Amino acid sequence: MHITSLKQTSPTEIAVTWSDGHSSRIPLTLFRDACPCAGCQGETILFRTYVPPAADKTIAGRYTLTNITTVGNYAIKPVWGDGHDMGMYTWEHLRSLCQCDECVARMT
Repeated sequence: MHITSLKQTSPTEIAVTWSDGHSSRIPLTLFRDACPCAGCQGETILFRTYVPPAADKTIAGRYTLTNITTVGNYAIKPVWGDGHDMGMYTWEHLRSLCQCDECVARMT
């Protein structure tokens, strides 16, 4: 499974089309808040755990998508208006963020 199309359809949402024909809708707030980087989600290395501080969701540009690049054939890397560009969203992680009726029903 991989992305065949990714478009920002409004100032608040992206649409993703997948190789299996599925179409995903993902709000930019969910997309940004689900950033998988260590600075956003934390990490444990050599028995030490880093827990990031709570995100300041009022920072200008936090939810403004300025660019997206592909990473190999397995992920995308967005750049946000606040300068954050560390998260690599694998296809699986991105698909898990889908908010279409079918995927939301499956999660409940």
